[in-house]
Amino acid sequence: MEEALLACCGSRRWALRLTVHRPYPDIESLLAAASEASYDLRPADLAEALADESWMPQPLLGMRAPGSQAAHTALRAAHAAYEARFGHVFVVCLEGIDPEEMLDAVLGSIRTRLANDPDEERLVAADELRRIALTRLEHLVATHSKAGAR
Repeated sequence: MEEALLACCGSRRWALRLTVHRPYPDIESLLAAASEASYDLRPADLAEALADESWMPQPLLGMRAPGSQAAHTALRAAHAAYEARFGHVFVVCLEGIDPEEMLDAVLGSIRTRLANDPDEERLVAADELRRIALTRLEHLVATHSKAGAR
């Protein structure tokens, strides 16, 4: 169970906290507990989760997303500038964004967040990680439920 949760958020403390408090009566309770655990991440836990994200493929960098070659070059440069400034990978939740708009959304978000001071950006990155983890957790539960229904 803990390993499956680590695929949602790379913080061992987050995954362990969710594992220890199970079973959950429903998905809403699980998501609420996951969200609360995300808000309780210590700086070391956040660093662990962000380091785990660096191993994840960056979908817009690795696939043929809509956009010009110049936009993809700008995206790579923005990612590099972000990592140089903050010392960790850029994370943003893209749930609900149309694929045609993702490139612009990511570029805009990186450019905006590059203006943040490090403490402010740590809070923004933590919230984006929380949103990503909840989305992944919802997909994990849905996939598990479908597999169990067969």
